[in-house]
Amino acid sequence: MQDAPLQAELGARLRALRAARGLTLDALAARSGVSRSMISLVERGESSPTAVVLARLATGLGVTMAAIFDTPTGGDAAGPLARRADQREWRDPDSGYVRRNVSPAGMPQPMSIVDVTFPPGARITFDSAERGPHVQQQVWVLEGTMEITLGSERWRLEVGDCLAMLRDRPITFNNPASSDARYAIVIAAELR
Repeated sequence: MQDAPLQAELGARLRALRAARGLTLDALAARSGVSRSMISLVERGESSPTAVVLARLATGLGVTMAAIFDTPTGGDAAGPLARRADQREWRDPDSGYVRRNVSPAGMPQPMSIVDVTFPPGARITFDSAERGPHVQQQVWVLEGTMEITLGSERWRLEVGDCLAMLRDRPITFNNPASSDARYAIVIAAELR
C-alpha cells in the first residue's frame, strides 16, 4: 500500500496532466485503455495504481511514465538540484519494484533519470509503447541481473551493462536472479 500523501500527489499530477491536455475522463479512458472509474479513483487518491496502469495512462496522455512522477514544485523551491531526501519512492503494488525519479522535478529538460530496485523473480510487461516523438531510453544495471525483452529482441544485462533502445514496442523487465537488481533508466524525449 502506498503512503496516502504520495498517492494523493500522484492523483493530483494525473488530473493536472489530463486537464492541461483538455481531456475528459472518458477521452483519457478511450486513449489509454484504462476504465473511466479507475482513472477517477486514481485521480482522487483512492486507488494505488499498478505500473502497468500508470504506463497506459502515460501513453494516453502522450507523456513518459517519469513525467507522471515529476511533481513540479513552484516558487523558490523549483531549481536544478534534487536532494536525495526529497526524491520520493513509489512501489508497484503488483511486481514490488521500487522507482524513484532522480531528476529535479519541475525543471523543463529533454531527459529524466529514474532509479529502480527490482525484486528477485519479479517480471513486468508494459504492453503499450510510450507515445511521443522518439522516446529514447537507456537502462544501466548497477546491481544484479536483468533480462529485458523489447518486441522480439531479448537481452540479459549484468552489472555495468547499458542497453539503449527506442521505446516503440512492448517491453518486459525480468529479474531472473535470487537477489534484488538495481538499475538506472535515462529517458530522453522532446519537451512538452
